[in-house]
Amino acid sequence: MTPPATTIPRATARLQLHKDFTLDDAAATVPYYAALGVSHLYASPILQARAGSTHGYDTVSHERVNPELGGEDALRRLVAELRKHGMALLLDIVPNHMGVGGNDNAVWMDVLAHGPNGRYSKFFDVDWESDDPALRGKMLAPFLGRPYGEALAEGELKLAEHGPTGLVLDYFDNWFPIRPEDVAAVRADLSAYDSATPQGQARIHELLERQHFRLSHWKLAADEINWRRFFDVTGLGGVRVEVPEVFEESHAVILRLYAEGLIDGLRIDHVDGLAQPGAYCRKLRRCMETAARQRPADAPRVEPYIIVEKILAPGEPMPADWRVDGTSGYDFMDQVGAVLHDPAGEAPLSLLWQEVSGSNRDFPAEERIARRQILRDNLAAERESCARALHRIARSSPMTRDIPLAAIRRVLTEVLVHFPVYRTYTRAGRATSQDATMLARAVGRARANLPDNEHAVLDHLHQWLGEERILALPAPDRALRLVARVRFQQLSSPTAAKSVEDTAFYRYGRLLSRNEVGSHPDQFSLSPAGFHAACAERQALYPGALLATATHDHKRGEDVRMRLAVLSEIADEWSATLRGWMAESAPLREEMDSGPAPEPGEAAMLFQMLVSAWPLGLEATDRAGIEGFAERLAGWQQKAMREAKRRTGWGAPDEAYESAARRFLDAVLADGSPLLPEIAGFAARIAPAGAAKGLAQAALRLTTPGAPDLYQGTEYWDESLVDPDNRRPVDFAARRASLDTPLADALPQWQDGVVKQAMIRRLLLLRAEMPELFSRGSYQPVEVAGPRAAEVLAFQRQDGDRAVLVAVPLRAAPVRAGTLGFPPGHWNGTRLVLPDAGAWKPVLGDGGADLAALEQGLPVLVLRRG
Repeated sequence: MTPPATTIPRATARLQLHKDFTLDDAAATVPYYAALGVSHLYASPILQARAGSTHGYDTVSHERVNPELGGEDALRRLVAELRKHGMALLLDIVPNHMGVGGNDNAVWMDVLAHGPNGRYSKFFDVDWESDDPALRGKMLAPFLGRPYGEALAEGELKLAEHGPTGLVLDYFDNWFPIRPEDVAAVRADLSAYDSATPQGQARIHELLERQHFRLSHWKLAADEINWRRFFDVTGLGGVRVEVPEVFEESHAVILRLYAEGLIDGLRIDHVDGLAQPGAYCRKLRRCMETAARQRPADAPRVEPYIIVEKILAPGEPMPADWRVDGTSGYDFMDQVGAVLHDPAGEAPLSLLWQEVSGSNRDFPAEERIARRQILRDNLAAERESCARALHRIARSSPMTRDIPLAAIRRVLTEVLVHFPVYRTYTRAGRATSQDATMLARAVGRARANLPDNEHAVLDHLHQWLGEERILALPAPDRALRLVARVRFQQLSSPTAAKSVEDTAFYRYGRLLSRNEVGSHPDQFSLSPAGFHAACAERQALYPGALLATATHDHKRGEDVRMRLAVLSEIADEWSATLRGWMAESAPLREEMDSGPAPEPGEAAMLFQMLVSAWPLGLEATDRAGIEGFAERLAGWQQKAMREAKRRTGWGAPDEAYESAARRFLDAVLADGSPLLPEIAGFAARIAPAGAAKGLAQAALRLTTPGAPDLYQGTEYWDESLVDPDNRRPVDFAARRASLDTPLADALPQWQDGVVKQAMIRRLLLLRAEMPELFSRGSYQPVEVAGPRAAEVLAFQRQDGDRAVLVAVPLRAAPVRAGTLGFPPGHWNGTRLVLPDAGAWKPVLGDGGADLAALEQGLPVLVLRRG
């Protein structure tokens, strides 16, 4: 078959690769995905990662394809299979960070051994000129499980020879290379460094004091680390990909694979972590364009395809000058989820949350509290580094030299607490209007929370971080400002991520379907007009952007979110039900000195998860099924409580609290629990409506502007929870077996998910038949008339004489039990306003413009012309 000829994928299928699902396993799925209608496989990172990695984001070598995945030979076998089926390969890459610590990253080892004068001294983002004298010329190595003195006294710090690495300090398979100038002397008298004796320990300590690293307890990282991490993960070190030689070394294999036609496009992980995301993306495109000239004849000869993992705040556009094809789809996931929520549910569910949780804080308030906590407890060292960079600017001028570091720290914190987006991108030139607006908004909100005597300091920070034109400044002053801006930009991004997605999302539970990556829980819903506007904008600016509704990072599966969305339509019923369950379950909560376990808000969120993730078809009498579900849910529960950081956390887990919360879950689902049949019954009550919304969501992903992405396994119902639950093995054999099931045959047994697979296949094959229409065709809202016009979303895609019409219900609560159809007569008088209704032929539905077709079983209408 001829390889794809368009830059934009027709449809992608994301696969998570690891040692138990290798590149050869991926190759075995190609015939299935080809028959489904997918044009591109979309693989998680394939460069060598830490042994046993289940995700590939902890790269330890840029020099080779991961041997655990089968290496480059397996990659070539996968590509050969793809080409045989006319398919291509997208690859996720990780330019921002590498896996560090341990003993498997040769570049990291070299930095530890040679310090600021070594070959790789600029590879990681290390502050070799730290203001802390104990870290000047050194990097903190916070990898000890106990304080340094205790580890030393217990004989845990040992010298050893380890093959090509040479002489190292060996700490439970964490290796710290001894600097070359000390190696010979130590080797000559190695017995004197016996870690079991006080004398040997003293010699080891003296030796370590001379090294380019300073060993410490892992807890010191939050306060004293002097190198950039991925968020607050000390096992992932930030890479300075903005340095030309670092870019070249870290991208050599990727660009070679592209030049050889083995990969066809790239997804850039965590682009906001980079010092200069726009410059990086432009450079990457130039390099790929150059490499494209070498691609073999059997590989697609198209423009490079580049998408970025970028989380956009409400109303925030993508930077226009990055030369990328769009985002990896979180923005669409937010939009399509929001439009399928009923705005009428916002007020009653807000009141319900205040009542059951005992908190009257809205989400922005929770976010601000979380930001302060993260800056204090998790990113204190990063905040201090940024504050000191700003303080150096203050000290460089007589006019500002009296500004104290403490004042800068306080003002900086307020700006970060109120920052409305992940980051800005201004460096030396004039701030874009977007950056200027975002910074001014943060400064204005910070001003309202600062005393008058610190407003002048705030004004200086405003200038230094974005308003000041620094190109004309003397080189030393310009350098100080550039460092401070990058430090600020690389701090605001993890502050947002850790505070919003990894903290506040688990504290605020009005409706958990809106607590999703890329979403802002304060935005409860989106109007049809707002959804249409977003689609039209995407078609105009980024027609190649991915459209995702499930990812390896999602908090809840795409169909779990849709069942939760049903609650927005039946807010009063859900409110009465939850109040009853909270009262009935109150005796099951244990009283601890620190308060009830679980807290009321956490109990309320658990009940949301119970009814939304309850496996379809699971009966209250199926003990084995319920126990398996409880075990999965307990994993979510523990992670949710630790991410919330209220009563327990990752750094210092409160095991007594966590155990009490687990006992609560088990008691709710226990054999004989009066709550159990009620929960099962309510889950069954909302399941058909949730499925109808799930099909509507899938149809919108497959027909609106952009390239639809299918996360592994989600062609059946996606009942997954947060990772690692959403990365469980996929039963591809079952999916292959059901692939040819006619849609009409799948509808009566809709609970098994085959109906979703059948609908997806039909729409993917339509995309294959009309590729130009879906890649470049116009997007036009279609008017709906009649009594239920506000309950339908309809639009038309058109390219010349060809057109596709799509209509989906926005409200699904009336869907009949045991089916996915609406009650007879529900859509009487409601119709699509089409001037040439007779010219349309059915793809999904009976072909007419009368929405009565949605009463026949499939709650999606798709028509075609031409």
